[in-house]
Amino acid sequence: MTKYGLHGKLTATSGNADKLAAILLEASRLVSTAKGCRLYMVSKDRSDEDAVWVTEAWDSKEDHDHSLQVAGVKELISQAMPLLSGRPEKGQELEILGGPGIR
Repeated sequence: MTKYGLHGKLTATSGNADKLAAILLEASRLVSTAKGCRLYMVSKDRSDEDAVWVTEAWDSKEDHDHSLQVAGVKELISQAMPLLSGRPEKGQELEILGGPGIR
């Protein structure tokens, strides 16, 4: 059975990447207990000081979609939106075939 993955870049307004990353790390903590969450990784881009990347692995797209209902997630999204330099770009949807930690 394949898994569902997302990989996306969020660009903060100048000087707000650390604030954005902190919000996303809090989101990571909240969704880490959601059904089907295998990975929610937040990364800073070494070549773009305003970019924050999120990489997610889920058992299914449905599990990912349900994670948006986890208590506190919508509030974090509303905190993050004003820090973005524009609308979030649609991330890459991935079909995860396997790897360490992916069962």
